Amino acid sequence: MSDEFRYRRRIEFCETDAAGIAHFSAFFQYMEQAEHALLRHVGTNVVYEDDEGLISWPRVSASCDYAGSVRFEDVMEVVVHVARLGAKSVTYAFDFHSNDEIVASGKMTTVCCRIQHTSPPESIAIPSWLVEQLRTFEAT
Repeated sequence: MSDEFRYRRRIEFCETDAAGIAHFSAFFQYMEQAEHALLRHVGTNVVYEDDEGLISWPRVSASCDYAGSVRFEDVMEVVVHVARLGAKSVTYAFDFHSNDEIVASGKMTTVCCRIQHTSPPESIAIPSWLVEQLRTFEAT
């Protein structure tokens, strides 16, 4: 059985449309915020430095399907699982809950990359210590 990572947040006014409903594009920010919170939870960050330099996680795919809506001041919980853990990439699955209902589901794939300011990012193997941490959240 895998662990779930849960991230709670309140819908802010600036994230809503004229009808007071969270704009569809805000869900991509919510996925990113939940991913960052998960990475902090396992002892790292979306950008960190090791002995060889900077590592970060560019996104290569993101999608979201909507089943309901959330409004300004609603509290939403984002449940995160690791849907796929590759040698160099992670695909996260997100379920957005509000008032005991799933209002959206999303996926995002990121690639572990060495970041150098003089050349494009280079994909690298996910550090073994981080693979072990992320396996805890793999969907079963």
